[in-house]
Amino acid sequence: MWRSLGLALALCLLPYGGAESQGQSSACYKAPEWYIGDQNPMLNSEGKVTVVISKLNVIINFMCFPPRLEDLRIKLESQGYFNISYIVVNHQGSPSQLKHSHLKKQVSEHIAVYRQEEDGIDVWTLLNGNKDDFLIYDRCGRLVYHLGLPYSFLTFPYVEEAIKIAYCEERCGNCNLTSLEDEDFCKNVTSATANKTAEPSEHNQTRLVTWFR
Repeated sequence: MWRSLGLALALCLLPYGGAESQGQSSACYKAPEWYIGDQNPMLNSEGKVTVVISKLNVIINFMCFPPRLEDLRIKLESQGYFNISYIVVNHQGSPSQLKHSHLKKQVSEHIAVYRQEEDGIDVWTLLNGNKDDFLIYDRCGRLVYHLGLPYSFLTFPYVEEAIKIAYCEERCGNCNLTSLEDEDFCKNVTSATANKTAEPSEHNQTRLVTWFR
């Protein structure tokens, strides 16, 4: 419980509450429209919490990233966080283009991997993103968190916690695209968290007993 509170506090202390941008904060604003070919991935994700990852496929992290992202997706689903869209946007450079097919094979069909056109508009620049950034949007497409390195390393818990916050906390106000199932799930999550907060730990109970002897 205290670990979760600590993570939430750490996320709040990031610039703009975690939504970083050059110049004016983009927190709680909708992303500019962007396309991969004739597809609009954000439009297809309306009504879901959307996780956009800007991925540069270099040898140092290429082999570790796909299984860790897949493990995170499975972990969240096992806890009841089902309504999430995962979008990986590959870099425009030639090395990433060459590894695109391999990256796509390393993840399940639940994670969309998009190849940018080398001569097209750079989605990373449009979203003010950088290598290995995680941009997390609520169900109405508003940016809740923009996590860059080192917070975006999946060996750390920040990405997971940010997704959970975007899923169940209305950081950017009410969203009328939230399903009844998600509303019920989040009420249960909030209730369970409140109960854990109210219950003194075994260590604190021992201290209280000792204090009153």
